[in-house]
Amino acid sequence: MLIWFVIIYWVVSVGIGLWAALRVKNTADFAAAGHSLPLPIVTATVFATWFGSEAVLGIPATFLKEGLGGIVSDPFGSSLCLILVGLFFARHLYNRRMLTIGDFFREKYGRTVEVLVTLCIVVSYLGWVAAQIKALGLVFNVVSDGGITQTAGMLIGAGSVLIYTLFGGMWSVAITDFIQMIIIVVGMLYIGGEITAQTGGVG
Repeated sequence: MLIWFVIIYWVVSVGIGLWAALRVKNTADFAAAGHSLPLPIVTATVFATWFGSEAVLGIPATFLKEGLGGIVSDPFGSSLCLILVGLFFARHLYNRRMLTIGDFFREKYGRTVEVLVTLCIVVSYLGWVAAQIKALGLVFNVVSDGGITQTAGMLIGAGSVLIYTLFGGMWSVAITDFIQMIIIVVGMLYIGGEITAQTGGVG
């Protein structure tokens, strides 16, 4: 039963992502959704980005193994970074209609610095993206009772995201993130309620 829910969720997510791709008319639409996303969807995108499979599955395990010190970088460090960027950089970059952080460095320091900064960002994200993909593979493996190997699950998950991202860019990512945020919140509330009930309730 659970595997069918995951399959339906997967098909719907890809479908929504491809549908959102119809909004893409130019580079600004692809990279930044035309700078026209409403606040609820932007909030959902940030939430779903940082509370993906790696956060839901990986951070609790790290906390149990290493304690509070093991999760200083994520979620506390990453959350602080989001706040600092929002307070000091986001409005400035938005008002200049820039599409990427690299655009800012190109404008200020030239093409070479832009490329170097972009490469640094790509490298810094490799570990985070790898953790997300590995957790996706684990989800497919668990809900299929081993019918789907973790490697196959990783390929399915990564391939799905890649398909709608390549077609729809930020529009597809934002709309699917909005749906995923709702599912994450509802799921976490349900799990929290179940755990609370099994442990005798609050207090």
